[in-house]
Amino acid sequence: MSAQNSISQPDRNRWKALVLLCFANFLVMMDSAIIQIALPSIQEDLGYSQENLQWVMSSFLIFFGGFLLLGGRLADLFGNRHIFNLGVTTLIISSLFAGIAWSEISLNASRAVQGLSSALIAPAALSLIMILFSSHAKEMGKALAFWGLSGAAGGALGIVLGGVITEFLGWRWTLLIYVPLGIIVLILSPKLLQKVGRKATGRVDYLGAILVTISSMLIVYGIVTAEHSGWQSSNTLIPFLIGAILFIVFIMAQSKIKEPLLPLNIFKTPNLAIGNVSVFLIAASWFPLVYILVLYLQQVLMLSPFVAAMAMLPMPIFMAIFMIMIAEKVMEKFGIKRTLIAGFILLGVAGILFSQTATVSGNYWTNVLLASLIASLGNALAYLPATTASVSKVESDRSGIASGLYNTFYQIGSAVGLAVIVAIVGAATNSSNAQSPVVALNEGFQQAFLWMGIIALVGAVLAITSVRSRK
Repeated sequence: MSAQNSISQPDRNRWKALVLLCFANFLVMMDSAIIQIALPSIQEDLGYSQENLQWVMSSFLIFFGGFLLLGGRLADLFGNRHIFNLGVTTLIISSLFAGIAWSEISLNASRAVQGLSSALIAPAALSLIMILFSSHAKEMGKALAFWGLSGAAGGALGIVLGGVITEFLGWRWTLLIYVPLGIIVLILSPKLLQKVGRKATGRVDYLGAILVTISSMLIVYGIVTAEHSGWQSSNTLIPFLIGAILFIVFIMAQSKIKEPLLPLNIFKTPNLAIGNVSVFLIAASWFPLVYILVLYLQQVLMLSPFVAAMAMLPMPIFMAIFMIMIAEKVMEKFGIKRTLIAGFILLGVAGILFSQTATVSGNYWTNVLLASLIASLGNALAYLPATTASVSKVESDRSGIASGLYNTFYQIGSAVGLAVIVAIVGAATNSSNAQSPVVALNEGFQQAFLWMGIIALVGAVLAITSVRSRK
């Protein structure tokens, strides 16, 4: 039976279900961050070379970004709840094997399957939220605020938890922790999601699925490889170009197939395209900002991993306060366009401020805290309207593919932003005339913060020119 556009009777468990789905999204987003501080310990235990250590992160990101569109389509066709539970089950199993990994290959393979499981969970969970709140416009805004908070908090708190767990339990528990947490989600899912997750009619576009998955994986592979090999390296250019060509072939095929994996007319949905572009730019600015800030705290201010993790804790706290208490009310009063513009401007100001205050002689309270607060407010104000524009106006039977598209833009934005910013840090550090390595490195960090601010300001310009105002 095809999905309807709305739910005639509100689900009494919808808020409890929202908590469960946001918790699952928190786990997905935390998975790409929690292991960052543990990388040196992993290198020491499993004997990774410095060059190969990146694959602990990259194998996850490549499979996550590569399978998101397919995961969204599968959620539409086979039921969002079923695909969600399949993803959580796969996450539990892969996390167990990752936690007991005995070699580079075993850990890299387990991390890749973790990425695949996340590509099933994320679009299915967001699609379930859209179905649960499709007949409640005001509630939808609050639900999406919680969703945005869960993702942002997962990335920021993941670093904090990674530092604490690595310090006191060891790096393996940054992965094994998903086993009990995933089991909790599976236990609660049948009760809270039993009335949600209808199937749409249709079939899987296997050719499109193969093309978009391979092309996405090659593009993400090229991007994450650029961080270490450089943008002009054949290891970067060849997979990136092949992936781009396959993606063009995929788009051409989608315009001719009766039941495409990605219906191109979905982009006729008001503000959906600019919403996804905004999500890309938010991720390209915010994700590297958190990454570089962690490095600044440890490598310039010389904080220990645990203290650096604690220093990052106020950011998700600010995010929670701003997302729930401010962003939703601002968007309700001023609309998507003005809220998105304000968010991008504040995020840009925070990046520029960091480029001036992040100094070698600085300290956390006077040089980091204020800019962190501004960045958290900017991200909250930008994230909610961008998410709303990307998914809220899509029909229920296309909610899975819209969610997959949204998550794809976010993940590729994170990967592109990080690769570009890391390249800027390397170039600025190598060209520095400073005699002290720490001073040279800090000059690279300052340039990175500046360009993160510029990326956010580009988002503000696009929002001004492209977002349709509510009549």
